[in-house]
Amino acid sequence: MFFREVLNEDLGCASYVVADGGEAAIIDPKWEIGEYLKIAEENGFRLAHIIETHNHADHLSGHGRLVEATGARIHISRDAGVEYEHEPLEDGDVVEVGATRIRAVATPGHRPEHLSFTVEDASRGEAPWMLITGDSLFVGDLARPDLAVEPEEGARSLFHSLRKLKELDDFVEVRPGHIGGSLCGGAHMSRKPDSTLGFERRFNDYLRLEEEDEFVETLTAEQTPQPPNFERIVELNRGPLLTEIATLKPLLPQRVEELVEGGTVLIDGRDQREFDAAHVPGSINVTMNQTGVGMRAAWMVDPESEVIVSAEGDEEARRMIPMLEAVGFRHIRGYLAGGINVWRASGLQTGTTRALDIPGLAERLKKGEVILLDVRSAAEWAAGHVEGSIHVPYQQLRDEVPDKLRAEDKPLAVVCGSGVRSALAASVLKRAGVENVEHVADGGVPMLPREGIELVDGD
Repeated sequence: MFFREVLNEDLGCASYVVADGGEAAIIDPKWEIGEYLKIAEENGFRLAHIIETHNHADHLSGHGRLVEATGARIHISRDAGVEYEHEPLEDGDVVEVGATRIRAVATPGHRPEHLSFTVEDASRGEAPWMLITGDSLFVGDLARPDLAVEPEEGARSLFHSLRKLKELDDFVEVRPGHIGGSLCGGAHMSRKPDSTLGFERRFNDYLRLEEEDEFVETLTAEQTPQPPNFERIVELNRGPLLTEIATLKPLLPQRVEELVEGGTVLIDGRDQREFDAAHVPGSINVTMNQTGVGMRAAWMVDPESEVIVSAEGDEEARRMIPMLEAVGFRHIRGYLAGGINVWRASGLQTGTTRALDIPGLAERLKKGEVILLDVRSAAEWAAGHVEGSIHVPYQQLRDEVPDKLRAEDKPLAVVCGSGVRSALAASVLKRAGVENVEHVADGGVPMLPREGIELVDGD
C-alpha cells in the first residue's frame, strides 16, 4: 500500500493519497491538484477515487478539477446535499483501492454529514491501522462544532462520535484534516501532522472528558472566530463542480490604475515594511511572510470582488493567486507585472505609511502624540492592553470603519502582536479614506512593557 500526506501550508489543511493495485484515492483534496497528478505519474497509478469527509467550510475542494483531469469518482456522505454526480456513502460503507479498504465511519459534530475513514491494509491484516479523522479529532484538539448547527448541538454530536472512535485500538494512527493554524479547530491544535489514538486518548484533554455536559460546556466556551465567508465556501463545495482556474495574466501599470480606480481591489503580498515604504494608493497589504494569506485576505475583501495581486516579483504574484482562489476568490483579473518597481518607473503616484518600531511607539505614547488602535483578538486584548487604547479586531474593519477612528485629531498608531495584522488594518483604513495612520511594523503590544509602557488586563 502507498500512502502520502499532501498539505496546503497556507491554510493548514491536510489531504491524503492512498494507493494500491495500480489505483489511488485522494481524501479531502486541496484546490491545487498538481501535486496529486505528479505523485500519480511518478508512482504509476491511476487516480480513481476522490473521497470527501464533509463539505469544507474554510477552503475550496479540488474535487471538480480532479474529476476533469482524471475522470475519478467522488464519494461523499449521502447527507451532504451535493449537486454533483457522486457515490453516496453511509456508516460502514467501503471504498476498495486494490487490497486496501477505506471504511466510512459516521462522525457528525463539525457538520452533520461528516464522515471519518478507517484504512485497512488487507495484505498485512484485517484490523484498521489508520484513521482519517477529517474535521473531528485533531492532534491535541477537536473540531469546532459551530459551522453548521448551533454549537451545543454540534458539541453533543461530536461527543458521541468520539466515543465511537475511541473503540479503536491504541496503535491506530490518527491523520486529521487540519494542523495548527487552521480555523476549523481551536488553540490547542498541534502543528504535528499525525498522532495515535492511544496518545490522544491519554493526552488530549477533550478525550479525557467522560461527562457529556462537561464536554459540551468546555468545547463551546473556547471557540475562535469563524472562518470568513464559510457559508459561501460550503455552497461552492456543495454546488456544481468548479473546474475553472484564474488566468495568471500580467497587467501593465496603466491598466492596473484604470481597474483600481474602477473599484478593483489590489492585494499586495509584500513584506509590511516594503509596503509601508511604497505602495499603489488604495491597495491593501496581506503579506506572504506568514501563512494564512488567503484567510486574512478573505476576512478583509469580499471574495466576490474583482481582484488584482502584486508581490515582490512576478513569480511571487503568481504563487499568491491560488492562495486566494482556495478561499473562494473567483474574480482575479491578474497581477501587476513587475510589481511596485515597474509602477514607479511608469511615473505613477505611490502611497506611503509611516512605520514605527516598538521603542518609537513607546516614545510617542509617553508624549501623548498618538492614539493607539489595537487590532488584536478579544482574548489577546483581555490578556493585556495599553490603557486608553482603542480596540477593534482587524476583521471588523472589513465592512465599516467606526466613526471614532475618523474623528481622532491625532495620528492612529495601528498595532497587533507582530506587525502583520496591523499592516492589513492600516492599509484598509487608508483605503477607506483615513489618512492619518501610522503602522507599528516590527513587534506588538506584548513588547511594550520592556519600553516602560504598562499593560492592563481584563475586558
